Amino acid sequence: MDITHQIIENRKIIELNEELENYFRNTVIPQLFVDSNLILRKFTPPAMKQFRLTEADNGRPISEITNRIRFPTILDNIQEVIDSNQDMEKEIQTTDLRWYQMNILPYIVRKSNQTNGVIITFVDISSRIEILKQYERLNLNHETVIFALSHDLKGPIGNIKGLIDLLRNMPEEDKNETDLLLESLSISVGKLMKTIEDLTDRIKDNSELAGDAERVDIQHIVEDVRIGLSDKIFESKAKIHTDFQVTELNFSRKNIRSIVYNLLSNAIKFSEQLRKPEIWIKTEEKDEYVLLTVSDNGPGIAKENHEMIFLRSTRLNPEVDGTGSGLFILKRMVEDLGGKVEVASVLGEGSVFRVFFKKEQSV
Repeated sequence: MDITHQIIENRKIIELNEELENYFRNTVIPQLFVDSNLILRKFTPPAMKQFRLTEADNGRPISEITNRIRFPTILDNIQEVIDSNQDMEKEIQTTDLRWYQMNILPYIVRKSNQTNGVIITFVDISSRIEILKQYERLNLNHETVIFALSHDLKGPIGNIKGLIDLLRNMPEEDKNETDLLLESLSISVGKLMKTIEDLTDRIKDNSELAGDAERVDIQHIVEDVRIGLSDKIFESKAKIHTDFQVTELNFSRKNIRSIVYNLLSNAIKFSEQLRKPEIWIKTEEKDEYVLLTVSDNGPGIAKENHEMIFLRSTRLNPEVDGTGSGLFILKRMVEDLGGKVEVASVLGEGSVFRVFFKKEQSV
């Protein structure tokens, strides 16, 4: 019986190793596996491409190849996680000016409860950071336009007001003077309209967001976002279910990731206030659209607030972190390409967000 049991256990270990090897070969996320002696033991194919690693690097001290990772404190961070048994998450910028979310997770041996090394995950968030910068610039530009609007319109409006006052006080017999004032008033109105048109054009020019359409695998995007939210998913014990009936879109990778990140992050943040978050992500064809649906078991949204949540800087619950601009940005991204966003929600029963991408945007 002992031999039979051992054979079964060995088979389980072999199957588990095969599953892990299959995961390592197919994951789209760069990952490094470093043991407690700071020796690189394994890495995923994306890490090979990202950091120019080769099979010969397995078994080498991580200190000998950190120059290819280009992050100066990574050795200290690895040692800190090994010593503390605590996860570490950082947003880092490498010397090639790309941004990553770096997660260092302790690899703990259950029997001894000792850290036997770390798993390091790198998620490229350069696109997300660039989008945030663009929106920061957009906000600054809008503030500038508002100040310009106030300044540039004061002159024409003041002139029109003065001409109206003169017309009111003009004697009826001074028709020539009245005609001249009316002509001046017409010119002032024309200048005012031209000023408004110029300011509108400036707003349009400053509102364009970079993001050319490309072939995007929505499954990879969701996996990327899940890795990026791994700490929140772990802390909240969130369960995420997926059903991809459509897997590819022709859309800006930056924007689709931002959309998925926003919806998934919100679902976790708001759901965990009441219960363990449970989230369903689904894609399907719907008439002339490709439909992305994200549902949760959160607190729900009152019907009178369904439109309000898509306004800039709207925060229904000030106790939850955020700027209140996420859904405003999401809606704008989708509608700029002919799509639409809908929400269905009842207080206490969760929320369903539906993002409709125009079918010609899909592959």
